[in-house]
Amino acid sequence: MTSDERTTNIEVKLSFAEDLVEELSQTIYKQQQQIDMLINEVRALKLQMASNSLADGNNPRDELPPHY
Repeated sequence: MTSDERTTNIEVKLSFAEDLVEELSQTIYKQQQQIDMLINEVRALKLQMASNSLADGNNPRDELPPHY
């Protein structure tokens, strides 16, 4: 294998590695967006539950499950 062939092989591998790093970076970015959205939804649900329990005067933990 000549020096030029080795250099070409290294450049091809580097190009694939750069593409993979970019793809992984995009995947991580999308996952972080989903995590942020889920965190916001959990916060909203906590606020909704807190406001419902204050308005009703009932705590959902005090209620019996439907099978009792």
